[in-house]
Amino acid sequence: MKKKILLYLICLCNFASAQKPEITKLDKSKISIKDADSIITKVMRAANVQGLDIAILNNSKTSFIKSYGYRNKPANKLLDTATIVYAASFSKAVFSYLTMKLVQENILDLDKPLYQYLSKSIGYYPYFSVLENDDRWKLITARMCLNHTTGLPNVRIFNPITSELDTTAQLKIYFPPGSKYAYSGEGFKLLQLVEEEITGKTLDELSVEKIFKPLGMNRTGYIWHDSFGDDNVAVGHFNNGAIDIKRKRTVGVAGGSLVTTIADYAKFIEQIIQRKGLKRNLFNEMISPQVNIYSKTQFPPITFEITDENRDIKLAYGLGWGLIECKKYGKAFFKEGNGDSWRNYNINFIDQGISIIIMTNSENGENIFQELIEKLIGETCIPWKWQGYIPYNARH
Repeated sequence: MKKKILLYLICLCNFASAQKPEITKLDKSKISIKDADSIITKVMRAANVQGLDIAILNNSKTSFIKSYGYRNKPANKLLDTATIVYAASFSKAVFSYLTMKLVQENILDLDKPLYQYLSKSIGYYPYFSVLENDDRWKLITARMCLNHTTGLPNVRIFNPITSELDTTAQLKIYFPPGSKYAYSGEGFKLLQLVEEEITGKTLDELSVEKIFKPLGMNRTGYIWHDSFGDDNVAVGHFNNGAIDIKRKRTVGVAGGSLVTTIADYAKFIEQIIQRKGLKRNLFNEMISPQVNIYSKTQFPPITFEITDENRDIKLAYGLGWGLIECKKYGKAFFKEGNGDSWRNYNINFIDQGISIIIMTNSENGENIFQELIEKLIGETCIPWKWQGYIPYNARH
């Protein structure tokens, strides 16, 4: 018992020593942890955000990590850095990194048509069987899935042009694969099918083996693990007061089933921004522009409105990551996560070694992203309008 207590105290001391007394911003100025606390709590209160996790990396290492508010407000249960939260489309960033590892191991080729990996016709696989009637699906590659140019919708039951819900909708290709950008979760599902088929392992098994276990991400999974326990799990909070309890998945989904903690996800981002785990050429490929983006907004995915507003920041998509380039601070890669009452955001200024991860269990969460990022790490060229983020205090 004494040894366990001593070990716990040592861990606490190590964690405390890792926490810096201040945060270095992009312009090299500093902000104290006390001031950061004040800003975060004030903004959360003003925007009615029930719970928030945040991590900031300086010099490519986690220098600040903390949880605020509630994991379950009606039950008066507080959030902490070990609380399981829903990662939503952060799932795609992890899957993209996993895919690049398979490329590195010569298991997968980014530009080989996916149908050539399957032992059976696409009609054999119920979820994708309808694609057998459209030979264009044979043009789709892993690269197209990761850079969102497959022509497939984001979620099949939502029309990618109108965003209208249609639970009877069949999967279809909306434009020639490879011809333009349109965010697609279905493309990630297709690539997941191929990777599971050629490895004989599930998405979660591959991720545990190649990412989660090596990085010590013990409370992260594409499916629910019994080891997570039920005591420290967050629920989402809708604006109408309803509670959003995520189901415990038994089948992983590359585009959106990841559950994690802020402590675990910060380990993943450290791995990425430190360029670890991949050969330099593959890492550079992952965060290099694959397709330029001229759409006026990111959603609905297929839009006919185009703009030059984001040309100066070189808005583009890499392999699993959105890309921008700010004149002051250089290149950055980002990923959002949005699922009902769960709103997450991560951006990494790789030239500066500065990252910020924000994870919220509140429907209002994305309304505070801009203010928090600008006050905690500095004003950036993030395309807020394109991403559809409207600040909670914006005048209408």
